[in-house]
Amino acid sequence: MTATLPPGTRNGGPRGWPLLGNLPAFARDPLAFFTSLRDDYGDWVPWTLGPQRNVLVSRPELAGELLGAVESTFRPTELGWAVHQLLGDGVVVATGDDWRRKRALVQPAVRPRQVRAYAATMVECADALAGGWREGARIDVHREMGGLTQRIAVRTLFGSDAAGREGPIGAAMATAQRELGAEFRGLTMFLPPWVRTPGRSRMRKAVAVLDREIAHVIREHEAASARGVDRDDLLSRLLAARDEHGAPLTRKGLRDESITLYVGGHETTSTTLTWAWQLLSGAPAARARLTEELDRVLGGRLPSYEDYARLPWTRQVVQEALRMYPPIWLITAVAGPEARLGGRAVPAGTRVWTSPWSMHRDPRWFPEPESFRPERWDADAPHPVPEHAWFPFGGGPRACLGARFALVEAALILAVLGQRFHLDSGSGRAGVFPGLTLQPDRPVPATLRRPGR
Repeated sequence: MTATLPPGTRNGGPRGWPLLGNLPAFARDPLAFFTSLRDDYGDWVPWTLGPQRNVLVSRPELAGELLGAVESTFRPTELGWAVHQLLGDGVVVATGDDWRRKRALVQPAVRPRQVRAYAATMVECADALAGGWREGARIDVHREMGGLTQRIAVRTLFGSDAAGREGPIGAAMATAQRELGAEFRGLTMFLPPWVRTPGRSRMRKAVAVLDREIAHVIREHEAASARGVDRDDLLSRLLAARDEHGAPLTRKGLRDESITLYVGGHETTSTTLTWAWQLLSGAPAARARLTEELDRVLGGRLPSYEDYARLPWTRQVVQEALRMYPPIWLITAVAGPEARLGGRAVPAGTRVWTSPWSMHRDPRWFPEPESFRPERWDADAPHPVPEHAWFPFGGGPRACLGARFALVEAALILAVLGQRFHLDSGSGRAGVFPGLTLQPDRPVPATLRRPGR
């Protein structure tokens, strides 16, 4: 820990409205708000969100220190009514001993060895999608990537028992995502749970659909397990998991962790791929280098899990897309009685924020931050990225459990589709909508072309 606040830290912060604080500016455009706090006030900025005391930190070492201190001197922030409706008491929401127990139960299901087993499903689904595409056709990239990662998420999470349920699950998840983002950015985040609003009614209906569909799949899995059927999907692994006392997850626990893994395996990857295709469309040299690598390494065959390590440029394209459009665009934790950051005591109850969006676009850590440059991740790049400056999956003890799954999935899908098609979105560019994840604010149309044309 440093003895004094780091360079770039200045005193003061933005003035707020009576009672509301800085909520209007935050709600209007949280991404621009965090960037302006960084640029106008420095690396340690006090601000207010209604009655809440907040601090935004914008240096990598402070972000790393904060992420590492969660579950010790900081505690995870209460994420609000909408998040609890969707994720229940899953590992993302749990704290303390409950979180440690649930993490120990869930983590084995997404270890690298298990991700290897799911790679074939990722490739098979991507190949089936490409088989239905035709040169010259127009597609909505975001819809196509969402449908693809949804099929992969349902198959790897629920297996064949969920056949035909992808539509209702996906539609309900899309509604839940929209309402969660709207609640988080608006005044309703301060309302008690019993207050009903039109958005909360839509959220309840969407969650009811998810509960019904997932309960059906869980019952099918339990029946199959009772018959001695051996399955290799994520839900089966959760059913078989036991804590240190030999206790399994409850039925509600299975529901909560299933939805948590679904969000991580579907939403994160679909948005990352959408941004990656849009960025590649505007970067002919990067796209040509991708084509060359795929031709040289794969020679026209489908990739396997082992090819993930053999496709460095493909991985760098994913890494750079995650830099420019991190799905998790903000992280926050609440200071406990002994909390300190950068050598400074943080008053208990203060909510400390850090934003992957603003950190990833800071020119101090990433020269020309608005430019799509996968070469910045080359092993011999002239400007090495500082530790903790890139954290699209969070960090510390509460880092995203599904990070490996998402990285492998995105790279393998790029490899399968990129061998056969270039997704040409022309000069149009979608903006961003910060909901549960960082989504495009409009459809992303593209014309399918053969690589090199």
